[in-house]
Amino acid sequence: MYEVEVKVRAEHDSVRDALDSAGATHVEAVEQEDTYYHAPDRNFAQTDEALRIREERSATSRADEGQEGTIDTRLTYKGPLVDSESKTRQEAETAVVDPAALRSILDGLGYDPAATVRKERERFTLDGITVTLDTVDGLGEFVEAELETEDDIDSARDRVVTVLTDLGLDTDEQIRTSYLGLLLAEE
Repeated sequence: MYEVEVKVRAEHDSVRDALDSAGATHVEAVEQEDTYYHAPDRNFAQTDEALRIREERSATSRADEGQEGTIDTRLTYKGPLVDSESKTRQEAETAVVDPAALRSILDGLGYDPAATVRKERERFTLDGITVTLDTVDGLGEFVEAELETEDDIDSARDRVVTVLTDLGLDTDEQIRTSYLGLLLAEE
């Protein structure tokens, strides 16, 4: 499975208005904490790969009556970028039943936590594309549009670019660096 993604910096208020005008469907608001890992056998920064544990909580459940909400934990592997026109990469992800056991397994295999990225995300769908408004701690506001595909990367990328352009965003200003990479560059 390939995740075809285009990301740009953008203020969310104008994008929300454009999404509303375009008839987008609001899906959810969540809070995420992504812990990225170093591998003992290779340098993920050099191979352009990533291994992360993502903990996600519904932002609305925390606000409602002080509830903590359910935490969804997933392990994700991201392969190297496959084209020069987007953030397209192979991705494999699975649910985690016991996060503490997973961390113990990774630790036992020599995978050390490298960095943590915290963000608030608001997801919408528009024309079959997921549009996400991200507020990333230490970085600010971004908009991502993505579509998963088995093999038709060019067509998926064209659809993603069209949606962002229709929302008034300049895809020539896209950022191909991950949030982790952007945060590490700030240090």
